Amino acid sequence: MRWLVVGLGNPGPEYEDTPHNVGFQVVDQLAEETRTSFISKHEGLYGVGAIHGADGDVALLKPLTYMNLSGRSVKPAMHQLQLQPQRVLVIHDEIDLPFGQVQIKVGGGLAGHNGLKSITDMLSTKEFVRVRVGVGRPGPGDRRPIRDWILSSWDQGPEDVRMLVDSAAAAVELVVRSGVKVAMNKVNVRG
Repeated sequence: MRWLVVGLGNPGPEYEDTPHNVGFQVVDQLAEETRTSFISKHEGLYGVGAIHGADGDVALLKPLTYMNLSGRSVKPAMHQLQLQPQRVLVIHDEIDLPFGQVQIKVGGGLAGHNGLKSITDMLSTKEFVRVRVGVGRPGPGDRRPIRDWILSSWDQGPEDVRMLVDSAAAAVELVVRSGVKVAMNKVNVRG
């Protein structure tokens, strides 16, 4: 097993089509591409598949603990797979990136993201790989607090969201196939 790929989100239909659940959407896309089925395990939905051109299998995980407790799902999965944190890849929404931009990062600040904070606390390190998916911020005149906006339906149309999810899934696949440095050099220069 080479990687544990974790998509952050919240369970429940009310959160499905929201910017905060883009991590779930990317993992669903990867599962579809790899024909991976999920089972209930590690307080989440878990499946093992193969990404074309990659060495070994990839475990996909959607924690069902709610965002703020994601680490409770990630830690036991990582330990069962006998992986180091450097082999954990977390996909999450990023309001500090414009909509449509995708960036790969290792470690660094958490930008107030409670899902990342939970994982960092449970793993006792920030040194895991992140695919930051740019969801932007509320548009001009939108007075909703960020926490309300991020849990509301996308402002963008379904086709734009699909392109964003596809870009993030491609970034994950590149990390798994070619390694973090190669992927960062290709993906991060696009934005």
